[in-house]
Amino acid sequence: MTSKLRVFVSSVQKELEDERLIIQNLMNTDPFLSSHCVPVLYEFEPASPEKAAEGCLRELAGCQIYLLIVGAEYGSVVRGLSITHAEFRKAKELHLPVLAFIKGDRNLKREAGTDSLLKELTEDGLKYKRFGNVIELQKEVRAALVQYLKEHNGILPSGDENEIAEQTIEATSPFESQRTTQMLWSQTDPSVLKSLLAAADRRNPGELTDADLMSAASLRGLLWQDTTTGEQYATAAGIVLLAKDPSAVFPQCRILADAYKGTEPDGDPGDHEDIRGPMPQVIDRALAFIDRNTRHPMKVVGLNRVRLDEYPTEALREALVNAVAHRRYEDAGRKIMLEVFSDHVVVSSPGLPPKPITLASLRKGNYRPCSRNPVLAQCLSYFHRIEERGSGFRRMRDNMLNHGLEQPILGTLEGYFQVTFPGPGANLDRIRVPETSLLVTPVLEAQLNDRQKKILVHALETGSVTTGWCIETLGIVRDTAHRDLVGLVELHLLLPKGAGRGAIYVPGKVRPV
Repeated sequence: MTSKLRVFVSSVQKELEDERLIIQNLMNTDPFLSSHCVPVLYEFEPASPEKAAEGCLRELAGCQIYLLIVGAEYGSVVRGLSITHAEFRKAKELHLPVLAFIKGDRNLKREAGTDSLLKELTEDGLKYKRFGNVIELQKEVRAALVQYLKEHNGILPSGDENEIAEQTIEATSPFESQRTTQMLWSQTDPSVLKSLLAAADRRNPGELTDADLMSAASLRGLLWQDTTTGEQYATAAGIVLLAKDPSAVFPQCRILADAYKGTEPDGDPGDHEDIRGPMPQVIDRALAFIDRNTRHPMKVVGLNRVRLDEYPTEALREALVNAVAHRRYEDAGRKIMLEVFSDHVVVSSPGLPPKPITLASLRKGNYRPCSRNPVLAQCLSYFHRIEERGSGFRRMRDNMLNHGLEQPILGTLEGYFQVTFPGPGANLDRIRVPETSLLVTPVLEAQLNDRQKKILVHALETGSVTTGWCIETLGIVRDTAHRDLVGLVELHLLLPKGAGRGAIYVPGKVRPV
């Protein structure tokens, strides 16, 4: 299959706002469905129902599957039919496959127009599924789409994809899909959204238009429009990711950071910060807090003098992203806690691992990853270049071991899930130097002659080197000095500043490709 199937999601918008958004999020975040389907939801202005109906039908004509969700209400009527009813008839006219899902049992009192739509659905011989809550709806929708892809495209999800999907649906919190009216879309930070879209779609941020941003925000479940007033608002997920201060709406959306001089909390932290803001930026500020409250020894490795970090940054980033993405947001009284001690760092996130994940399975690495908040998890993975479908705890472990430290300790305490990073203590020599931090790798060093090694050492120690220094110190002629310096420039180990006899050479800042 060369392109994704466009799935038109039809329902009475006002009544079934949560169901619409959750199904959109399911198709955007499910490992299998997101590879083969794209949801299409037509959001219209209520002032012109006729034009809204025309827009819906026009959008439907470009889709390959019609997905209908029916509740109790019939919806806005245009020329004797609700827009949803008109969409249903148009889908039949276009010979589109119809996947129908009915909310509630047969005894639910529905409006007369809705009863008429259901009668027509039954008389046409179309099968439908009933659901009572959003978890049942997600399961039924996924099963129907998987069956369609199997029968018409000959593709099936892997066992891992099925297991991840099942666990994620069971674990999914309704928090991030809330269509709250507490924050207008205009109050969010467009620069953060632009960064997200650029990272997700691998595009130049400068090329993104306002229309691109609005479309992407709507598709990703970050924006919604009130069909009664026409106002545009951020969803709960949109507030967490894009609001200048999400804690103004959700007080739990912040990180409380403390740094202590000793190995235990003593009530008098040497540094403290209540970190608020768009959560992708909050994560970066939390990393900066750790950076300024931990040690950074210098180590000489070959021709390199390297500033080391006490803890591997990527392991800490993974823990903070996980804490934001997978915490229990319904617990509005608790914040994410970051504690830096003299010999360890602790990240505490409200909420225990969602079932069926257990602490034992996490420690063994024997589990299928799933997310309590899949929209947040996916968006944060783009911001921080983290693969959200893999095992973050395995990556944390590997980063710590490769850094020369012990693996992280996973635990729980009073309703918090905790990740503890043991530090090097007094033995800073145990910290390993990652090859990625070396300007001069062993492979490059092997290409240098003895004079070039001395030139580079001098440049690293003093910040620069000149042709005159090479001639005087190494006892060589100008042509030889020039060749040695040009060779170091070609390897990106030195960068020339200026020209002619006044030129100086400084250590390169970009590792050679």
